[in-house]
Amino acid sequence: MRPFALGCMRLTDPAVIAAALDAGVTLLDTADAYDVGDNERLVALATAGRSGVRVVTKGGLVRPGGAWVPDGRAKHLAAAARASAERLGTIDVYLLHAVDPKVPLATSVRALAKLQADGLARAVGLSNVSLTQLEDAERITRIAAVEVELSPFRLDAIRGGLVAACEARGLELYAHRPLGGPAGVKRLAGDPVLAALAAQLGATPHEIALAWLRSLSPAIVPLPGATRVETARSAARPLELDDAARAALAARFLEVGSASVAVSAREGEVVLVTGMPGAGKSTLAEDYVARGYLRLNRDERGGTLLDLARALDDALASGADRVVLDNTYPSRASRAPVIELAHRHGLAACCVVLATPLERAQANAVMRMLGQHGRLLEPAELARAGNLGPGAQFRWRREAEAPRADEGFDAIDEVAFVPRPSPPGRPALLVELDNLVWRGRPSSPDRVELRPGAREALAAWSATHVIAATTWLPGATRAQLDALVARLDLPLVAAHCAHPAGPPVCWCRKPLPGLALSLAHAHGLAFELALGAGPADRGAALRAGVPYHDVAAAGWPSPPPA
Repeated sequence: MRPFALGCMRLTDPAVIAAALDAGVTLLDTADAYDVGDNERLVALATAGRSGVRVVTKGGLVRPGGAWVPDGRAKHLAAAARASAERLGTIDVYLLHAVDPKVPLATSVRALAKLQADGLARAVGLSNVSLTQLEDAERITRIAAVEVELSPFRLDAIRGGLVAACEARGLELYAHRPLGGPAGVKRLAGDPVLAALAAQLGATPHEIALAWLRSLSPAIVPLPGATRVETARSAARPLELDDAARAALAARFLEVGSASVAVSAREGEVVLVTGMPGAGKSTLAEDYVARGYLRLNRDERGGTLLDLARALDDALASGADRVVLDNTYPSRASRAPVIELAHRHGLAACCVVLATPLERAQANAVMRMLGQHGRLLEPAELARAGNLGPGAQFRWRREAEAPRADEGFDAIDEVAFVPRPSPPGRPALLVELDNLVWRGRPSSPDRVELRPGAREALAAWSATHVIAATTWLPGATRAQLDALVARLDLPLVAAHCAHPAGPPVCWCRKPLPGLALSLAHAHGLAFELALGAGPADRGAALRAGVPYHDVAAAGWPSPPPA
């Protein structure tokens, strides 16, 4: 029998849990990160002496300074599970709370398998994962449950196929934030469709929302939170919806577009162009527009991807039969409405995947920024100006689900990246100053120590090439950079990254290509060679599309004949 469940994250009163259990709740969801173990102790206290109650807990998130930081290391999970077992006594299902981007998922899943084998949990599962990640984990061990956000306002798990996969495999899917959080609770209370059904059925809008989620699949177990006895009892109220009620709620929350009946097949196609930010989707979409396709793009129209899908529905209903949509579309859930609407209107749904290397996408993002603003934006300016930071591409590569035929695509084509020819410019030499020209990162011009041969080599190149110099000087001003460069006593242009160490927040710190490309853009340069001394210099040259020479390994190169 499917359980009624309660999410215990914000619970501090044992009486609330007791009321829920008395009302029929048979599953409690907690985590070691909730009040740093206190929530698990509360659950253990409330369930002591009761039978028929299962407890789900999670590990793999830590709370340094109140932040939520994933820790998927095997050593951490083993220690966390032991601590949870000591607090709870019995763990029915132990979930990886979140995928740690610094740890391979396989490492974390093998740790789950071991703690189950060691008897710390009767079953194991995953939280906050995609269908692709579930499939990867299942190759290692038996996964019993998945926990993801699922509410009338967040239906990605339905659209992306995760719910259907759990149902087919006999897995439970725990739906956290099933009412959409505090803001969602208010929205549901004022929703006209829910209000009408509530009056008709003698229930609250929130009870109807929970009943609808349960009706979508036998795998779904909503995890409503409760902080009062009345809401705890309400969470366990059994409520069955008839076909008319389910249809009304599906039309309100789940369906995209207005067409209710599929039309017969017709000539044409909807092309979905996907790829990481900066992959070149806009350029490819322009080629389709030149061939007569209607282009729909969220960056131009604003709104959400669902809003864009509704615009697609309107366009197809008005007779458009060739449409191209170019956004990142990283997940199955984000692509599902486009596929559904194309087929509903009798058109083929095709996907074009831009297989652009990360390094080239980074260069594309910088060039777009330079074209729009004429300079590199500071970290605080990026979001305000609608430009992406470097972290967006890393997140996309980490989280994206590759398009597959089982999503419903009629065709999937991969397009290799074709670099554009570099614009003409003055011949230039790119020089990374750090550890190449001067030693270390000098704090003042008077303490600059030039490496032997540096000035002479660069002077020889300056006869035929513009010398463009870059360096990383955290906290330095432009005046300080100019004073340092003056020590070289050479004609050159220079740029520096003044941002601190840590995760990349700017486009100018090596190995990102911002400094090189901004110098080329500002001074009309065509780099013929990059000189450096180490992996970061090599990476910056690669991303800027410049041949690289390692001075530390091969010495100073001679300039070409004049």
